[in-house]
Amino acid sequence: MTVVSATPTVTSATLARRQWLAGAALAALALPLWPLAARAQQTLEAPDALIQRVASEVFDIVKRDPALRSGDLGRIMELVDTKLMPHVNFERMTASAVGRYWRQATPEQRQRLQAEFKTLLVRTYSGALTQIRDQTLVIRPLRAAPGATEVVVRSEIRGKGDPIQLDYRLEQTPTGWKVYDLNVLGVWLVETYRTQFAQEISAKGIDGLIAALAERNRANAQSG
Repeated sequence: MTVVSATPTVTSATLARRQWLAGAALAALALPLWPLAARAQQTLEAPDALIQRVASEVFDIVKRDPALRSGDLGRIMELVDTKLMPHVNFERMTASAVGRYWRQATPEQRQRLQAEFKTLLVRTYSGALTQIRDQTLVIRPLRAAPGATEVVVRSEIRGKGDPIQLDYRLEQTPTGWKVYDLNVLGVWLVETYRTQFAQEISAKGIDGLIAALAERNRANAQSG
């Protein structure tokens, strides 16, 4: 069975760097638990302001949390799973990665695809949280038409070395802005997985993709 990898064929150094950056991108979206009134106010924020504020808060949390810095997988999974996912349109992300085959999937298959894809992303990128030290996320000026419901927020991770570009695609929803794609080192996450998923589905069908994702997740769990 084909094991779905995190990226197309790349060097190990490039893969490790891309995973770190994606983890930092995901970390920048995680939120601490806030009172309901603050959450309601948050939905009125512009997408770039939201990511800037949240990034600063979360980077600070990681830097102060010994368990996160030491690589406690349970703590990392909790941070990503409970505080990131509410700010991601994961159904759209999964549907976009599966592409045209999403329309052919049954409701049960869609649920299983989302669950396995979510586990793959969290386990692949969550370890990057342990590497956050002196980095900060700086948002570049937003270029969007008035009233736009989909935008690209461009940012840079700054620390030691040259700034690294990191972009987010967001959509406006009734509950606020949601991320549905990330650009890491010039590669959009959804497009990367769409190519891999299409190859797996073409060879073994939708159930074959689900099985491949599950196999990769089991391998990741055993190695972790």
